[in-house]
Amino acid sequence: MPSSSLPKLEARYASLRQQLANVGYLSQGSVYRRPAGQSGNRFTWSTKLNAKTISLALSEEQADWLEQAIHEHRRIKKILTEMHVLSRQIMRVRFPDTDRRKPLNKNVLRLI
Repeated sequence: MPSSSLPKLEARYASLRQQLANVGYLSQGSVYRRPAGQSGNRFTWSTKLNAKTISLALSEEQADWLEQAIHEHRRIKKILTEMHVLSRQIMRVRFPDTDRRKPLNKNVLRLI
């Protein structure tokens, strides 16, 4: 990767860091909304805890709030994944490579 791409990589990384500064509430799991008239709780949250699925009945307001927190958690995970890749790309551009018999491929650093 040419060194001219370093400013672009670092600018993207800075942009992702800025996005992390605006993190809202976070939660894992999913919210299930049953149609009105079906038996059972209308709103249910479920998640894995110690390799077991747990579920909790919710009010509509709780379901709305948790859905937003779950969406935020997924967004943050995507940002962090991209930051991991960018960090390794920046390291490869910024620092000289060691002498190897075979060149280091992108799979080793999970850049693809």
